[in-house]
Amino acid sequence: KLSCRCQSWSHSSTTLLLRSLAVAALRASPTTRMGSSAAPAIAVSISSAFDAGNIVFTSADASSVRLKVRPDPPTELEKKCHSQWFYFRASAGQPGVVSYEISNAGATSYPEGWKALKVCASADRKVWTRVDTTNYAADAGALRWTYDHGGANPCSVYFAYFDPYDYERHLDLIARCAAAPGSRVRSLGQTLDGRELDCVEVGDGPKHVWVIHRQHPGESQASWFAEGLLRRLLGLDSSAPDGLSVSLRRKFTFHVVPNMNPDGAVRGHLRTNACGANLNREWATTGEYEAPTPRRSPEVFHALRAMDASGVDAFVDVHGDEALPVAFIAGAEGCEVWGPRLKALQGAFVAAYARANPDMQAELGYDPDPPLKANLAICSNQVAARFDCLAVTLEMPFKGSNPSNLAALSSGGTFQGPRAAALGASLLDALSHVGPSLRGVAEPAFGEADAYVAPVEDAAVVAAFVEAQEAALEKERQAAADAADAASAGGCSLG
Repeated sequence: KLSCRCQSWSHSSTTLLLRSLAVAALRASPTTRMGSSAAPAIAVSISSAFDAGNIVFTSADASSVRLKVRPDPPTELEKKCHSQWFYFRASAGQPGVVSYEISNAGATSYPEGWKALKVCASADRKVWTRVDTTNYAADAGALRWTYDHGGANPCSVYFAYFDPYDYERHLDLIARCAAAPGSRVRSLGQTLDGRELDCVEVGDGPKHVWVIHRQHPGESQASWFAEGLLRRLLGLDSSAPDGLSVSLRRKFTFHVVPNMNPDGAVRGHLRTNACGANLNREWATTGEYEAPTPRRSPEVFHALRAMDASGVDAFVDVHGDEALPVAFIAGAEGCEVWGPRLKALQGAFVAAYARANPDMQAELGYDPDPPLKANLAICSNQVAARFDCLAVTLEMPFKGSNPSNLAALSSGGTFQGPRAAALGASLLDALSHVGPSLRGVAEPAFGEADAYVAPVEDAAVVAAFVEAQEAALEKERQAAADAADAASAGGCSLG
């Protein structure tokens, strides 16, 4: 039986060791062959001694650094050590191109997630972009990329799996919410490391909507989503909330938990809290494994107790998915309560969401559970069964090119933190659409455009979807080029 004892990690001492090893190793070899010419060695210092940092230095030579992702503590239920999230700083002592390799990428929790992934990079930790040189070598199980530390790029840069969202930014968001009119901030309880489980409550309507985020701490998209939702709901970017937000605050009472797992997030974990509990498997007892408990999963224990006190009429659990390149919804198809009512609500919810924001779509997603085969230890399944309500898991991609959003693809935009935030703001449009039918309607009647679509996860279907979207994008580009040529020809004609 695996121990649930919290693992300690000395960031400061490890950083000094990594720094000295990296610099020494890189300086030990004065030159390396790059093509047909020799390039000078570049001293690079590697550090992850900061909030959400995760990397382990293994070796280096001239202009090349090899690293490994540090695993989470072992999970007592799943009996495995998850890993995938990484976030570190690389400081080059002089300008030049450096090759980076995460050599244990193939041994992480979701190795298929590295395919087509582009590493995120930032000099100021505010603006993040994708590294186009990223390549996953499946045969070697290694994620590789090069970075030019010089010219327009600074010598010191941060690399991450996705745009990080640190705990200080979380606290700043909570403070802004607490100061906003009509907002109430309370702690549902404390985590194992003693952090508050913050819940932002907005509105005074009779229907209760719960939105929780980041049960899996390495899925930082969820924190960006929460910020976008709260900024719109409270009007944090303007003098007042928009009209839809004002209307929904009269109909609903919102309970928003921006970060369910702050301990795991600060520690740089992928899926677990401070002692190795995967919170999204802690919502019910599994066999002899009791859950949730204050000893192992206080975050779920406190949140579920608060939900029982208020009741739940609609619920969204926000995550990030490693493999699929799109945002999608996973529902309660395998629960006993699933029937015409929840099917209609979920179909309309997803359709309205996709109309409001092109980063959402209905066709792709996890294959639905067979009837009565839902795992009730998974959060959204437990909430659906417990409260007989619309309850879904919302997943966002780690991969940058979301093929469902043609407008973003045509402009070269990638899915990063700001688009996750925009998806959070658009949640209100979807909730507004289904709100009147959440309770008291046996079989809600929506239009044909709102019909339920069973999502598909099959790799061939996903590939066909991506190919079709790329073809549509190419058609749009060709049409635009033809229009431009026609306008140019017309402008040159003699009158």
